[in-house]
Parts: sequence; structure tokens; C-alpha cells
Amino acid sequence: MEAARTLFAWGANSYGQLGLGHKEDVLLPQSLKDFSWKHQNIKSIAGGGGHSAVITGAGELFVCGQNKEGQLGLNHTEDVLCFTSCTALSSVCVIQVACGWDFTIILTGNGQVLSCGSNSFGQLGVPQTSGGCLIPQKIESLTEKVVNVAAGLRHALAATESGMVFQWGTGMASQANRASQGKMIPSFLTAKEPCKVAGLEDAKVKKVTASSYHSVSLTDEGELCVWGSNKHGQLVSKETFLVEPQKIDAHFFLGEKIGAVWSGWTHVVAQTETGRVFTWGRADYGQLGRSAVVHDGQRQEVQRSSEQHLEQLSNVPVSVPCLAGASQIACGSEHNLAVVEYSSILQKKDQIYLYCQSEAFPVHIHWIAG
Repeated sequence: MEAARTLFAWGANSYGQLGLGHKEDVLLPQSLKDFSWKHQNIKSIAGGGGHSAVITGAGELFVCGQNKEGQLGLNHTEDVLCFTSCTALSSVCVIQVACGWDFTIILTGNGQVLSCGSNSFGQLGVPQTSGGCLIPQKIESLTEKVVNVAAGLRHALAATESGMVFQWGTGMASQANRASQGKMIPSFLTAKEPCKVAGLEDAKVKKVTASSYHSVSLTDEGELCVWGSNKHGQLVSKETFLVEPQKIDAHFFLGEKIGAVWSGWTHVVAQTETGRVFTWGRADYGQLGRSAVVHDGQRQEVQRSSEQHLEQLSNVPVSVPCLAGASQIACGSEHNLAVVEYSSILQKKDQIYLYCQSEAFPVHIHWIAG
């Protein structure tokens, strides 16, 4: 029998996004014991700019927090202080939810994608709707079964069963236009409905993740492809902006295949199939969980270019030894959480590492204790 789970919440709570029934910030984790999913297993949790979502084992979606743009899908625009069932989805099984800044992307068990919230940048993928959506509506142009979705600041992604990737939302367009200096940019960067991402034709993508201005895809071969803004070295490239996906060379990961990937606003975390955890990108809030300097033991494997480049390498994937074997990882805007299980010294007690707190974006955290 699966152990009962309790949801804990803490951090910024300006819109009631912690689901605790009030709008006061919370410094220490508090449990949410008496809400309507208490007789159900919690399958997954997600957070956006100011709203939160929980999926139960039965596929029911609960939401709370900021709702000014209708991102909770409850057919109104009032903030919600306690987790509330999204009754508009009562007839479907929800298997994944991705929360953007002010919108929500929902994946159902039959591979359909729905969206709600702000559509000011086309991030809902429903161009026929000029304003926002208060109730989740199906993205009709995604005709193939979808297996994974992601929501960034003002754009979204979907990976299909056949391995294709679609992107929509114009949040990356202005940076792309500046970087291209008048040249044509791929249509998926300016699309307000799902548009196939060019440059991934030879790859089968199984997972996608999105940030403020960049996107990442993980293929079934364990390779990462990245595109978008590289302002903080999060794309491991010399270019300031990549208008099409570019593969990150496997030597950065010591030749190992990637098994999972996560993205904050301006940094990336990846875990190899053997359990190593690598971080890279913006480091000024400590969000990499490591020094930006590459240690001697990793110099040759990690970077073979110029010596002066080696000493500042937040823009090179480097492993964080204390996170090896992490069973769960999550990225916030500029902070991270990881659960690492030890079986010897700590007698199988889970250790949770939290590194970096954001000062630029409202932060709220949820954690499931099992």
C-alpha cells in the first residue's frame, strides 16, 4: 500500500498560492491537512508566477492562488486562498499541469492539451481567442497525442507521441528579432498557436522544459537540445540567442546520457542516467548550487577551449556531487529543491537540499512528504 502523503507549503503568499487560506508569507513549512484531497494520493505539484496546482492519483486537478487572468480555470478572476477543484475538468483525467507566469497548460490522459489564463502573448495556443480564458479549453491544432508539456514565462511547449515538439507564445520573439538583426526568424518563435519547432526533425523528443526566454528538449537518446536566450550561458553556446535548437555535446556530461532535465528562469539542471546532477547558467543567486569555477579534476572533460574561459564557467555544465542520485528535483525561478536518499549513514532518511532564494520573482514552494 502506498504511504499517505502530506503537502507542505512555504514562501511568498501574496495571492494565496500556498493554499493555506490566507495571504501572509510563510517562513517555515506548514502542512495542508484538511483539504478535499485528503483521502486521495497526491500525484504531482506545480507552481507558476503566483498560482499553484496539484494533481491527485485519480487525475483530479486542484488549484489556488492568483487568478486575475483566469489562470485557475474556475470561470472567475478572484484569487483563491485554498486548493479548489477545477470542476470544468471533472470529466477528464489530468496527468500533467504546467504553470506559466499567468497561464496554465493542462495535459489529459488521452493526450489532449488544454489552456487557461492570459493570452496576451498567444501563450494559450488558441489564436481565435483575443482575450484570456477563464475555463480550460482544448488547443484544437494539436491533433497528435501529446506526452509532455511545459510552460515558460510567456510561451509553452508540447512533445508529441511521435517525438515532435511544438511551441507557441511570442514571449521570445523580441529577443530573437534583436539577435537576428533583421533576418527572418523561425515561425515557431512568433506563433500564437502550436507550431512545429524546426531543427529537431532527426530527434525523437520525450520531454520539454521552458524558462523565461529559453527552451530545452530531451530526446530518447539522452541528448539535450536548447534554443532561445543565452544571456547567462544557459545554452552552453557562444551565441547570445539561438533561433533553432542546438545539441549540447555529450562531453559536457562526461559522455553520459541525460535522463531528466529541469529549467529555472535562467539556469538549467540535468541528471544523467547514472544519477549525476549537472547545473549551468545564471549563478548570481547561487542557483547552481556550486562555485562557478571548474575544479581541476573536471577541466579536461568539461571544457577544452580557452584557459581564461575555464575560470568563470557558470555557462558550462558541472556536476554537483552532493546531489548525485537525487530522486526528485524541482526548479523555481532562481532556486531549486532536490530530494537525495541516503541508505547508510542517515539510515534511509530523505535529505532535502534547498539552494538559492530569488529576489527578482515571487517565490513559493510546495513539497510532498512521503
